[in-house]
Amino acid sequence: MASEKIETIIAGSYLEMEREEGSDSKASTKSKLSTFLWHGGSAYDAWFSCASNQVAQVLLTLPYSFSQLGLLSGILFQLFYGLMGSWTAYLISLLYVEYRTRKEREKADFRNHVIQWFEVLDGLLGKHWRNLGLFFNCTFLLFGSVIQLIACASNIYYINDNLDKRTWTYIFGACCATTVFIPSFHNYRIWSFLGLIMTTYTAWYLTIASLIHGQVEGVKHSGPTTMVLYFTGATNILYTFGGHAVTVEIMHAMWKPQKFKMIYLMATLYVLTLTLPSASAVYWAFGDALLTHSNALALLPRTRFRDSAVVLMLIHQFITFGFACTPLYFVWEKFLRVHETKSMLKRALARLPVVIPIWFLAIIFPFFGPINSTVGSLLVSFTVYIIPALAHMVTFASPQARENAVEKPPSFLGGWAGSYTMNIFVVVWVAIVGFGFGGWASMLNFIHQVDTFGLFTKCYQCPPHKA
Repeated sequence: MASEKIETIIAGSYLEMEREEGSDSKASTKSKLSTFLWHGGSAYDAWFSCASNQVAQVLLTLPYSFSQLGLLSGILFQLFYGLMGSWTAYLISLLYVEYRTRKEREKADFRNHVIQWFEVLDGLLGKHWRNLGLFFNCTFLLFGSVIQLIACASNIYYINDNLDKRTWTYIFGACCATTVFIPSFHNYRIWSFLGLIMTTYTAWYLTIASLIHGQVEGVKHSGPTTMVLYFTGATNILYTFGGHAVTVEIMHAMWKPQKFKMIYLMATLYVLTLTLPSASAVYWAFGDALLTHSNALALLPRTRFRDSAVVLMLIHQFITFGFACTPLYFVWEKFLRVHETKSMLKRALARLPVVIPIWFLAIIFPFFGPINSTVGSLLVSFTVYIIPALAHMVTFASPQARENAVEKPPSFLGGWAGSYTMNIFVVVWVAIVGFGFGGWASMLNFIHQVDTFGLFTKCYQCPPHKA
């Protein structure tokens, strides 16, 4: 035990999660199976977590974005924001490694403590950066969880419309509250694996079903028609590839976090094989009809394949709710000073109040689709694009910091000069296009939904019941 303790505090060794490795030979078959399904920490687990968390329910709203943007802009924005999101996820991973190595040199021990993004900012840049990161990250994850609840209600309605969407939101809010019992991202191994299978099925169902269905009579592809719609669609795609608000927590769950560098890029490339064909095919088949149907499943005829896609997406949205909410649970646990307790029941009870505002907001703003763009422009733009790029530049502003950096930018990217150039571009682009134009357009569209449907609407974009 003494030698193990020494290893855990050597800078960059990242071994604190492996403390039970020596007991594997004595483990029963049952515990080995539990470890295999439950206790993940490999690079593959991180890849599944990143890919599964990135696509989620937004898969169903991308055809809606294509109807706002037009086909060419939709494809180009996906490629562009996919690469930009991968870059800033890489920056977050560099800052995490830098922070953790510095803390381990100070003999810090993270056995029972999950490092989070705001703590990285605090350790590297001070309390003002910590507060900024905490505000944007928590607010984004709060609304990210809200979006998952809205998506659950929107999807189940296409199988069972005996209950309105608001009632389904009540039901799924209670179901999603059970995520308080999942301790950490270590324990999402089987869930993230299954989640990616589910979204893969749904994506290819959308593609194939749309091609088989063919174009509807009189189909029109008039997008983009207005600036508001154009930038609303663009910010939904910004949101799509901004799923790395949980990057630090995913990295911390890895046995070797330094292997994370390229994982998010690899996950993004796979996600593009799902989003580009499905969004293009659905838009080709239905065109402008998507402008009033933000959930792509609403336009496809009901078959056993569509019902399967709905059920699989429901399960996946439950998983993604957990992904978005777990960092919030950690923050709340730390506030209540129960984060490092070994009693999962005590932690679960402490977590429950976090679910209540999420549940309430999902009932107030059930605008499936438009809420993605609003969250993308106002929160994602800062959380996972602007703040990481600025933090990276400020952290390594001095020659000494660059010289002593644990991870230096690779030479093929132009070293530090290339890194700073890309960071400045990200900050300027996202501030002007994502937050500026995107925020303006998304808020106008969101206000239009409120004026049209009202707050607490029982059934957003529901077709009228046939007599």
